[in-house]
Amino acid sequence: MPGGPAVPSRRKPRGRRAGVSGRAGALHDGSRGYNSRDPNASRPFKEPLIPKNRKKTRPCPASVHAGALSAAAAVETVADSPAGEAREVGEQLSWQGVVWEYGKAILFAVALALVIRSFVVQAFHIPSGSMIPTFLEGDRVLVMKFSYGIRSPFSNRVLVTTGEPVRGDVVIFKFPGNTKVDFVKRVMGLPGEEVELRNGVLFVNGVQTDDPWGQYMGRSGIPSRNFGPARVPEGQYFMMGDNRDFSNDSRAWGFVDKSLLRGKAWRLYWSWDTDPAVSFWHRLRGSRLLKHIQ
Repeated sequence: MPGGPAVPSRRKPRGRRAGVSGRAGALHDGSRGYNSRDPNASRPFKEPLIPKNRKKTRPCPASVHAGALSAAAAVETVADSPAGEAREVGEQLSWQGVVWEYGKAILFAVALALVIRSFVVQAFHIPSGSMIPTFLEGDRVLVMKFSYGIRSPFSNRVLVTTGEPVRGDVVIFKFPGNTKVDFVKRVMGLPGEEVELRNGVLFVNGVQTDDPWGQYMGRSGIPSRNFGPARVPEGQYFMMGDNRDFSNDSRAWGFVDKSLLRGKAWRLYWSWDTDPAVSFWHRLRGSRLLKHIQ
């Protein structure tokens, strides 16, 4: 009405508190960032001060919560998922790999043992007393396979010559009458030499020869103490056992061809008394272990 009294305006004044109130809604719904200008405010709005003992935080977007829930669900269902199945298959393959690695190691060890046995060293068992006192029954000896040549493990043919036997060598060889059987004797006559025994005394080319290895005991006056003279053919050897009166050797079955040699006796590695009259606890001949063969 004209001229009437002035009616106070009901419109809220625009001021600091109104700005704060309006801005608070903007912070919670994320429609505007911090320190933006509120269109209802007369001046830029500033973030209210936060007490020092209160940590300043920002609202966590809903996507972060959704990601956390998805990760938890993935952990719970990993065993049923294709990835879980792949992991189980991987573990099975790893066990197969372990078995394969052990298998390769075993195959390598077997191959190495065969190579060593064929070309380097081989163990033999002494079953009789024909080489007493050098070998006793129950001795086990290592033989150097390459002493006289590197041989084929299938045919025993010499591939590379590495040496020749000399008088006094203790040799392992294939028995001429049965090549499946191995004999051990001492070389007493070389190729081309004339060998003779006169009552147990060795003569080579008509000259008495030193023979520190021969033992004659228990069977005196038998033909085995007398032999020859006989000339050893080329490429062959005259062999005798050290226990001359109890040895089946070249005096009975002739000479040994070089192709039948298997190696030179090197060292004893075990000695076990086979006499049943000896107590079990005294059968090991400890003083003979690792004895060098001469």
